[in-house]
Amino acid sequence: MSELKGTKVAILATDGFEESELASPKKALEAQSIEVHVVSLKKHGIKAWAETDWGDEYPVDKVLEEVSADDYDALMLPGGHFNPDTLRTEEKALNFVRDFFKAGKPVGAICHAPWILINAEVVDGRRMTSVPTIAQDLKNAGAQWEDSEVVCDSALVTSRTPKDLNAFNNKLIEEIKEGRHRNQHA
Repeated sequence: MSELKGTKVAILATDGFEESELASPKKALEAQSIEVHVVSLKKHGIKAWAETDWGDEYPVDKVLEEVSADDYDALMLPGGHFNPDTLRTEEKALNFVRDFFKAGKPVGAICHAPWILINAEVVDGRRMTSVPTIAQDLKNAGAQWEDSEVVCDSALVTSRTPKDLNAFNNKLIEEIKEGRHRNQHA
């Protein structure tokens, strides 16, 4: 029996998420007996972006209005161009993200997903990485950006691109095993 059985993780996403950045972490988490819910702004499926064109549609398990950070042990944010750009303008999504930080729960964000964290105002003073094209955005918001495959700062796990998914998945699982972190802040 896995030590993570009974653990629940929310993956917050909407149309235009980078397909591998949702599919790979979801598969890795489920392999650890973690219950994973895809949480979105709408009930019906969300459409992936698969590198250069639209990909598959993924089912939504929960609508954002139906859940809270209290329902989950950790949060994962996939990137893509469209997905984080939409979510960073949705106050309900930003509050959902902030609540994970306030509770000291692990949060993972890859590629362009740190855009959401910038708008949630949780990056100031944090060591982070991302896709290089948003490095300046993170620096402007007060983050200490570095070009590494994975960076972890008090339960905040960030990575650059799909090439880093193996390291990202492993570090996120490690942080989930560790549980709440006192130094995680909003």
